[in-house]
Amino acid sequence: MKKKLSSEQHEKLLKLLKTRFEKHMNRHKGLDWAKIQAKLEANPEKLWSLNEMENTGGEPDVVDYDKKTGEYIFYDCSAESPKGRRSLCYDCEALEARKEFKPEDNAIDMAAAIGIELLTEEQYRQLQQLGNFDTKTSSWVKTPAEIRKHGGAIFCDRRYDHVFMYHNGASSYYAARGFRGALRV
Repeated sequence: MKKKLSSEQHEKLLKLLKTRFEKHMNRHKGLDWAKIQAKLEANPEKLWSLNEMENTGGEPDVVDYDKKTGEYIFYDCSAESPKGRRSLCYDCEALEARKEFKPEDNAIDMAAAIGIELLTEEQYRQLQQLGNFDTKTSSWVKTPAEIRKHGGAIFCDRRYDHVFMYHNGASSYYAARGFRGALRV
């Protein structure tokens, strides 16, 4: 599969990302759009991933800068879990374990296809410091191997002005549960 945008898609996405960046300056204090754009233009495959995040309803935005690696970090910043990434069980193993009523896909494989990682619980809590997200939905987060080994997976949401982490069987899926991703550029 070609993971490169046309010049028209490229320009349209950069314009959209810049507009979102300027609208939500509280998410990335002290960061300079020109430097971010230069980094994006030097990494067309990352721009493709951001476009996929956008196409599935994630509304990606810059939330951090890693001084050690020189990478900008984007998270899905849609108010609710991305619409195009809901009704998914956690991973391929969970999908294969379902005998009937299988969902179309799973969060781990879909994230990999887009070129992103599921947020960790720590990253999810960091995102929630920037606004109120998942007040009506929930999002799978990267599950520790010890929990997954026992058939479980974890997800988070925001209710009662508090961020909660829960557990569920990894093969479960719900119309209001999706996943949020992170991308380092």
